[in-house]
Amino acid sequence: MPPEILSTSTLLVCDLFDVTRSRIRENGVEYYREIIVHPGSAVIVPYFEDGTIALVSQYRHPAGKPLLELPAGSIDPGESAEECASREVREEVGVKAGSLEFLTEFYVSPGFLSEKMTVFLATELTHDPADGDDDEFIDVVRMPLAEAAQLARSGRLCDAKTMLGVLLAETRATR
Repeated sequence: MPPEILSTSTLLVCDLFDVTRSRIRENGVEYYREIIVHPGSAVIVPYFEDGTIALVSQYRHPAGKPLLELPAGSIDPGESAEECASREVREEVGVKAGSLEFLTEFYVSPGFLSEKMTVFLATELTHDPADGDDDEFIDVVRMPLAEAAQLARSGRLCDAKTMLGVLLAETRATR
């Protein structure tokens, strides 16, 4: 029998997410869970014809340093994961994807965060920049996919979505 949600209240409303607290009954036991409610996000592996991919370097305050990551962003209201991926790759890398191939989707940290990330391989890329967010200061880094995969395997890429996306893209690209 699934747990019964007895009540849910919103503790905090932010621009990007909300924080809620739910009272739950399961097997006769009542407990609380605080959840960060996030709309989900899209992650893009921009794969160029020359075998390189684009990563972005940006300062990440929780990590306290810049991280090398795949381009990604939160899904806007009314937007699909595919639409978000198309928008984000233009904003962060300055290219339009002629093709988006679904690679996987996963929950980031399902113990307290509802965010589900959807990962796409973007190909048939053409120059088509779009304005990004005012608070994003991004440097685009191009490198061979094989080199990025080696960085992922060696632990020198420390962002989980990037490690997973790069390794899945490497599997697709070598088929």
